[in-house]
Amino acid sequence: YQTVYSRIKGSVAAPTAGLHFTDNVLNGLRQKGIQTAEVTLHVGAGTFQPVKVADANQHTMHTEIIAVPRETIETIIANLGHIVAVGTTSMRTLESLYFLGAQLYTHPSTSSFEERSGGYTLSVSQFEPYDKEHTLSTRDALQAIIDHLEQTNQDILHAETQIMIKPGYTFRIVDQLITNFHQPKSTLLLLVSAFVGGDWHTIYDYALAHNFRFLSYGDSSILTRISKH
Repeated sequence: YQTVYSRIKGSVAAPTAGLHFTDNVLNGLRQKGIQTAEVTLHVGAGTFQPVKVADANQHTMHTEIIAVPRETIETIIANLGHIVAVGTTSMRTLESLYFLGAQLYTHPSTSSFEERSGGYTLSVSQFEPYDKEHTLSTRDALQAIIDHLEQTNQDILHAETQIMIKPGYTFRIVDQLITNFHQPKSTLLLLVSAFVGGDWHTIYDYALAHNFRFLSYGDSSILTRISKH
């Protein structure tokens, strides 16, 4: 199964929030003047690995490959404060851009696609968002990516991300999230909890009380970010 806008093979699963979008829905959004932009994250099986430890900090995220066109990054810059991510995978991709940009801002000569033990030079580690205080503005971080792509004559940013979004995370790019309802003890539910300021119980209690369907073929929701930039 796959979304109607899927183009590139490589992911082990579809971003299930995207399954709610048909061609008619997308056309309707365009008619309302709502822009769409594409990102790629090659989802690995590790995304669905349950959190089996009491302390989420002991859980290991798998590294996944992302690809983001320059045009998408330019669209984000032009619409900061109004960014809606379709799915937790899109969320992780978009939020990873800030840290990739921060790396390029500090080390602008870094090559984004370079053989390094079979991987990418640009990579976001699991706990990079929490390792230190990040004071660079979102706009400056994204502009650093644009500058880098220009200097290296590239149209697409290729990188790896292991980012783990959990309570305590500061969101820098995404303002709203469209996502399905996730199972307990999952990193996806940790992400939702972080996004809504920890009050996920209220949302899920409502869903259960009204017989909402969960998981891949289930119902969806649109959530608004609680934490500040």
